[in-house]
Amino acid sequence: MKVTEYFEKAQGQTLISFEILPPLKGGSMQDIFKGLDPLMEFKPPFIDVTYHREEFIYKQNPAGFYEKVAIRKRPGTVGICAAIMNRYGVDAVPHLLCGGFTREQTEDALIDLNFLNVQNVLALRGDARQFDSKFEPEPGGHEFALDLVKQIDDMNHGKYLDLNIENGQRTNFCIGIAGYPEKHFEAPNIESELAWIKAKVDAGANYIVTQMFFDNKHYFDYVANCRAAGINIPIVPGLKPITKQYQLTSIPRHFFIDLPEALVKEFNKAETPEARRQVGTEWCSAQSKELKAAGVPCLHYYTMGDAPTIRKIVESVY
Repeated sequence: MKVTEYFEKAQGQTLISFEILPPLKGGSMQDIFKGLDPLMEFKPPFIDVTYHREEFIYKQNPAGFYEKVAIRKRPGTVGICAAIMNRYGVDAVPHLLCGGFTREQTEDALIDLNFLNVQNVLALRGDARQFDSKFEPEPGGHEFALDLVKQIDDMNHGKYLDLNIENGQRTNFCIGIAGYPEKHFEAPNIESELAWIKAKVDAGANYIVTQMFFDNKHYFDYVANCRAAGINIPIVPGLKPITKQYQLTSIPRHFFIDLPEALVKEFNKAETPEARRQVGTEWCSAQSKELKAAGVPCLHYYTMGDAPTIRKIVESVY
């Protein structure tokens, strides 16, 4: 079933969904199941599975020179989606990236997902590689998420890259996109941010999942700005608890978001790792309760491998 159909079926009730990372290369599906099993009693209708572009490492060859080699540290998104659907009987939402993929590779991945009866995808540009100064698309790939949305929508209308296929089998993907309540760091202003979102909606996007935020006012203002700009698709808040001291600096640095001063003060007053985790858990629980009371379509949790904390938060809300 499509994500948007779940929202319609819920008739205003707030759903729960989770996002997981594929294990590092060499990891096991049991690692995934171990993280999801404690969360499945909350009956999430869908689970997101992230995709990761290649990274570069340097390997020394027999001649003693170093060669730049591309690797994927977290492969297996399509297979993980199939395993989740088979084990739990819920829909999986794979993330698709522009970075690291040609248009042909993207088409092949979409064909495989269609064969597996995966009906939802989240279309993302992806981030720059660790040592790149800016995002660089794969040669023959997409530079912008807008172009990726267009390719998916083309396939939904039977249009493939092969010019000999004029009316191919239509796929049936529900297309999700990312939203940034505190604006994407590359957008010069919120108006530009909204213009890009509106273009993706016009190109076929069906719902939005937001970047994490720690002040609900950012989300409510973002929704209001979207509606004023004519963006009327569902907007799902993305949530993550802060549980470790280093995250006070790493999260703002990596995700370009602000942390409320009240949260920072409470976190800094906590004297033990357990006390800090409790502060972050309670803050996220309070966010969740307020958002649920406001009637958001879904609470989407970035689990990041921390199922026990996410479980405590959801238990406090439901």
